Amino acid sequence: MSITDLDAIAVSKGTGSYTGWRIGVSAAKELRIALDIPLIGISTLESMVSQLTLKEGIVIPVLDARRMEVYSAVFNADYKQIRETRVEEVQPNMYDEFIQQGRVYIIGSGAIKSREILKHPNFVFDESVVPSAKEMCSLSFKEFKSKNFINTAYFEPDYLKDFVIQQKKK
Repeated sequence: MSITDLDAIAVSKGTGSYTGWRIGVSAAKELRIALDIPLIGISTLESMVSQLTLKEGIVIPVLDARRMEVYSAVFNADYKQIRETRVEEVQPNMYDEFIQQGRVYIIGSGAIKSREILKHPNFVFDESVVPSAKEMCSLSFKEFKSKNFINTAYFEPDYLKDFVIQQKKK
């Protein structure tokens, strides 16, 4: 297969590592323009949820956002997002509305810090689930078939936090 055989370019639209993400989005935009093919954006958190096989429960993918914050969204067992993506400080009662419904799966790099604070027995933690391009494939194909493409001129990743440069402590 050659690059000219591509029908579209897919890229994570966020959230994620600023540097890697910005490089990936820039490269995807340039390829889209050079090849004159559509651009598809896939949520990092949705691609994490798609790695699971669920019959019931709520899934909350969480990515470490430094300090005691996580990037998170909430999905039901049908893989539908039921709460918007946000950055939030890990608090003991932050998902109380969901733990009353049964099992709540906390997945991703933010599960490590969440485990220390979220103590309800309905929580199940799995930090082994990581963002993966493999899971983006099926999600991207659905978007491609639906012709749900991104306008490259206005596309920016979903920045939820301002980029802050920190200086080393002396």
